[in-house]
Amino acid sequence: MPKKAAFEIRGKVVRYTADTASWYFVYLDDRTTAAIRAARTKTVGFQYVPVEATLGATVWRTTLFPTKEGPYLLALKARVRQAEGIREGQMVSARLNLI
Repeated sequence: MPKKAAFEIRGKVVRYTADTASWYFVYLDDRTTAAIRAARTKTVGFQYVPVEATLGATVWRTTLFPTKEGPYLLALKARVRQAEGIREGQMVSARLNLI
């Protein structure tokens, strides 16, 4: 079985607040977004890209969200933020493996 593409990302944690909830994301840079678009072999839903993400010691499966502006977003679940002590505005690094 061929090895799936992997990407290292670094970005600032941003919070988006809707009427009923807050979501935390990391924007991928344009170059990494373009590389993922070229390497992806699968999308789900509205062009979401399934990945296995690793941030610190925490590993989880999720999808990268496409944006109208272009770059993908990596959502950071509450359990990931709590386990890794992540807060809004913090710079984080993560590894993304395409699924």
